[in-house]
Amino acid sequence: MKDLKKITEIEDLRRVAERKVPRMFYDYVDSGSWTETTYRSNETDFDRIKLRQRVLVDIDNRSLATQMIGEEIKMPVAIAPTGFTGMMWADGEIHAARAAEKFGVPFSLSTMSICSIEDIATHTSKPFWFQLYVMRDHDYVANLIQRAKDANCSALILTADLQVLGQRHKDIKNGLSAPPRPTLANIVNLMTKPQWCMNMLGTKRHSFGNIVGHAKGVDDLSSLTAWTEEQFDPRLSWDDVARIKDMWGGKLIIKGIMEPEDAIMAARSGADALVVSNHGGRQLDGALSSISALSDIVQAVHAENSDIEVWLDSGIRSGQDVLKAIALGAKGTMIGRAFLYGLGAYGEDGVRRALEIIHKECDLSMAFCGHTDINNVTTDILVKGTYENLKVANR
Repeated sequence: MKDLKKITEIEDLRRVAERKVPRMFYDYVDSGSWTETTYRSNETDFDRIKLRQRVLVDIDNRSLATQMIGEEIKMPVAIAPTGFTGMMWADGEIHAARAAEKFGVPFSLSTMSICSIEDIATHTSKPFWFQLYVMRDHDYVANLIQRAKDANCSALILTADLQVLGQRHKDIKNGLSAPPRPTLANIVNLMTKPQWCMNMLGTKRHSFGNIVGHAKGVDDLSSLTAWTEEQFDPRLSWDDVARIKDMWGGKLIIKGIMEPEDAIMAARSGADALVVSNHGGRQLDGALSSISALSDIVQAVHAENSDIEVWLDSGIRSGQDVLKAIALGAKGTMIGRAFLYGLGAYGEDGVRRALEIIHKECDLSMAFCGHTDINNVTTDILVKGTYENLKVANR
């Protein structure tokens, strides 16, 4: 096993993943839609926020432990649902779920995962969360929800911002597919990724495990491609949330909220949590960064006197980013690219290392700000003038 102690930041993992992962799957992770303006601002807007250093404060006995929707966790971070995860590393969702379970944070499985709901349930012992894309085939959606129930998933994440698919130029140019099509360009690229190829030869999981064999008429790559292109349901509306909530019967999280009006609707829907997210800059290019949208959404929810939890997703690459989100009112955060870089670099060990890095950065930064309990962190750790006008600066 490689000693990962010299991997000291998420950027280290990204560089290794870029070398090891086939181009189309690395580009799928490390890109946004259209001009990638929102994708970039998700990260750079975190940098605008400055922390206040405090000294001569007792910072012994620190803790990042908290809760998200009632679940005890080691730090306010959950692994976000991401598509194609099993193409970053063979059986990638299984490895990521195991790493999350061992570390003590929640794992979310995407509808568009390579490993199936049943695969994750078989290879883990702790309940995980399942993310739902609503398709036109309502029988398929009902079946997905039932499968998540049967797998003892503890929460359902309804993704609200993918009724239509944002255009991602790199995916089109690379001919993104799972498994990769045997074109000359793909073959040449795969020849430079021997470890990835050897790992993939050791698994039968090469396509979307939650779809193939479960959706009507989807039995191979060609039928899968046609099905996914036409199945995302543009008619999805707030009227559907109650129906889905009733079908599910458990804790519900709505992901993709970027405006106070929608946050209020989410609060009134009876959902347990909402996720401030622009899909990692992969949908509406030119939208606000998630961190710049957070404060207004927190205020809107508080004005409703709602107990819905507000989380933040998109742009988190460090423990300092987590700390800043918590200071601005988020109850928890979700990471996507940060864990995917770790997965692509070193598999399960890489995901574990990503979580260790974020935990240590958050812990030490909280200490430098004079706090010992993440649950007591507020805007008092932030330099005034560096966060209040984020939205204006972002526009």
